[in-house]
Amino acid sequence: MKELQEIYQDFAKLEGKEISIIGRVRSNRQGKNVCFMVINDGTSFDDLQVVYKEGIDGFEDGTKSRVASIVEITGTLLLTPTKGQPFELSAHKIELLDQAVESYPLQKKEHSPEFLREIAHLRARTKTFNAVYKIRSELAFAIHKYFNDRGFIYAQTPIITGNDAEGAGEAFTVTTRGDDKYEKDFFGKQSTLTVSGQLHAEAFAQAFKKVYTFGPTFRAENSNTSKHAAEFWMIEPEVAFSDLQDNIVLIESLIKYTVNYVFEKCDAEFKFLDANLEAGLIDKIKNLVESKFKTTSYSEAIKLLQNAVKNGHQFEENKIAFGLDLATEHERYICEVINQAPTFVIDYPKDIKAFYMKLNDDHQTVAAVDLLVPGIGELVGGSEREGDYDKLIKRCEEMGIDPSSLDWYLNLRKYGYFKSAGFGLGFERLLMYITGVANIRDVLLYPRTPNNLLF
Repeated sequence: MKELQEIYQDFAKLEGKEISIIGRVRSNRQGKNVCFMVINDGTSFDDLQVVYKEGIDGFEDGTKSRVASIVEITGTLLLTPTKGQPFELSAHKIELLDQAVESYPLQKKEHSPEFLREIAHLRARTKTFNAVYKIRSELAFAIHKYFNDRGFIYAQTPIITGNDAEGAGEAFTVTTRGDDKYEKDFFGKQSTLTVSGQLHAEAFAQAFKKVYTFGPTFRAENSNTSKHAAEFWMIEPEVAFSDLQDNIVLIESLIKYTVNYVFEKCDAEFKFLDANLEAGLIDKIKNLVESKFKTTSYSEAIKLLQNAVKNGHQFEENKIAFGLDLATEHERYICEVINQAPTFVIDYPKDIKAFYMKLNDDHQTVAAVDLLVPGIGELVGGSEREGDYDKLIKRCEEMGIDPSSLDWYLNLRKYGYFKSAGFGLGFERLLMYITGVANIRDVLLYPRTPNNLLF
């Protein structure tokens, strides 16, 4: 029994030989003299065309096999370089192993993304989602490979936690009681689903120097935009004895390596998505990998945006001033129009960033960095961490965070601490960028969004 992936790898050697394969019917067309069935067993993005004629063993099984049915076919492999595919299978035996119902919802026609989200357990069988999820798998492997090859320790940080790393108050509460009497709850205190593994990773970095997390994170944001989901995956490396500039170098290296790795592994998938989902996708990816990333300070970015408004450019938010939390339109203008390249924006105002970011000497900004990329804006957010215990306590108090709830984290500064830096990369955000998918719901296998808990 052969797998389709194996056949594509060795088809030149298999010419004229008898092979058997089990696959799912994608289409089945009867002609006057010849019938054509297209099948796929899930191991290859490309399909297998099967040619069969009356008189073969199991001809009736072949003609009645509906879309999505499972068949076993034995035949001779013929090379067909002039027929639109490199080879086809001339069948001499067909066995119908399982017949799909006539009402199978994925017939050979166009289906809207909204409809496919309602049948997310089946949509991976479509070409578009098959390509996206194969790329997702390869991208995840590339991330692990990148860090493993460079001596990083993979840390599996808790999913249930007692602190909110961002202080945003948008976490899901974990409870066995359903009331606010947390002292009688399972953990004896309020607990939540994690919004970030960063704080725990920082502790591990003090032991191993280079660590990373790659796991699910959760936000209880009642948002129905194309970029937000309640459950998504984050990559969060943390490196001890590292500053903001080291962080920038690591971000660029990771992005270029992983995107290039997937691009080389998923040639057929990217060609399909370029032709059917986002024209110019391949060129966009090549430009990302080959371009030289630029760096602009937040203060410089504000001045450039102010000049753009003076020169007649219209943003939805035209009141540009220091302290503005840059919107996507501002981020895209900076990297698409001003720098015309992926851009690191650094040194943000402290009041719009998290408590753990290192305070710069001006006492107004922090050593933060966001990577902005053409087409979407922010892709990565990171910083050098504040190493001064007293400053960290003060920042907690300024932001309304009870320092006693973070004793274990804050005390790291008392136990031998010299610089640390890291960042968060939204896995789905990167996946959307390199696949051309416009909605985060379509790069997650089973999306979790407000009022949506199907499957």
